[in-house]
Amino acid sequence: MAISLIKEFKQTQKVSLTPLLKKSIDLLQLSRYELIQKIESEIEVNPFIEKEELEDFDFQIKNSEDFDFEIAASESLRENLIKQITDLRLDKDSSLIALSIIDSLDESGQLIDEIEDLKSIMNFKFNFNEIENILLNVIHKLEPAGIGFRNFKECIKIQIVSKQLPQKIKDIAENILLQSKSDDLDNIRKELVSQGLDARDIDKAIHEIKSCDLSPGLNFEHTNFVIPDIRIRLENNELYTDFVTDNFPKIKIDEDLLDSMGQELKKIPNKELAEKIQDAKWLISSVKKRNDTIFKVGELICKKQISFFGENPLKINPLSNKELAEELNLHPSTISRILRSKYIDTPKGIMLLKSLLVSSVSKTRNVTPLQLMQLIKNIISEEKNPKSDNKIAVELNKRGFNLARRTITKYRKKLNLPSSRNR
Repeated sequence: MAISLIKEFKQTQKVSLTPLLKKSIDLLQLSRYELIQKIESEIEVNPFIEKEELEDFDFQIKNSEDFDFEIAASESLRENLIKQITDLRLDKDSSLIALSIIDSLDESGQLIDEIEDLKSIMNFKFNFNEIENILLNVIHKLEPAGIGFRNFKECIKIQIVSKQLPQKIKDIAENILLQSKSDDLDNIRKELVSQGLDARDIDKAIHEIKSCDLSPGLNFEHTNFVIPDIRIRLENNELYTDFVTDNFPKIKIDEDLLDSMGQELKKIPNKELAEKIQDAKWLISSVKKRNDTIFKVGELICKKQISFFGENPLKINPLSNKELAEELNLHPSTISRILRSKYIDTPKGIMLLKSLLVSSVSKTRNVTPLQLMQLIKNIISEEKNPKSDNKIAVELNKRGFNLARRTITKYRKKLNLPSSRNR
């Protein structure tokens, strides 16, 4: 069999990431603080970029006092939590589990890994109950209150438990958070009043729920200053969204220098100066595009979650990157980059923008993991004979949820409810 060499022409398509496109992607991912630092450094090295000075105020990045909405701390959240764990003098296994959980917290203090994932991280040395026990009885007792939460309701519950409140107020608050079938606070209030509870106690519990910090870990953010890009306000049940322009440097092309150098460049081409001019124009247009895109994404997220920002902190709707991308005609990867390290100033405090996205566990209906757990809990609490996870799945699928049995099993275990055999 002879071997021969032949020429073959083949047409293919491939995505080419140009240096300019890569720079634009990198810029999109920067937090507001990082972006301001980059602008300042570019002003220093590029003579064609000029900063518009604000009247009676010279913007300088020198210390945290320059910002109205920054949160900084002398030690990181992780350092603070590890110090508390060390002081508790736990046994070796408990310490290992606690440290693994701490390493799985994001900057807001939320546990971003499932307990099943933590089992894998620790090479299945510990079971589900052992890990959850440390989470509930150790991590949830650390300061700041609310650390280690898996959803906003749990974050609120942890803080309510830690507060110095009458036990009856705590019981009512827990009832509102975990026992009610509705997320509508007005309906919950009416239901509890009809059960004979004091309306003043109910109002007190609701007030305590609304006053909880939904991002407790941000008070210990160390590596970066936390500065929101977007601010929202509610007036007469209307949501208003603004891009935060406070202390954000306004930059422009130095037209005088550009005109004078333009004449020189026509006579004597200079590649380095031409690149500086191009870089200056790119930076100005890219910063504007970045800010406009963040505002559009943030505004849409806030409109979708208006109930959560209003008088109902229990209500958060399923929302994904894909949904936002489709409505704004953007690629989902662009949405992911925009949400990286972006913060929003809300009536509930400064929050990570991405924390307002909650995926639906059903492909046919919008239902958050928290809502599904409530549905499972309601079915089990009302059952006359223990129902298997498969029967619960069938019952919910008749309502149009299209859920697998393993999904029911997963969230039943999160509720720490026994299987039908053990109920």
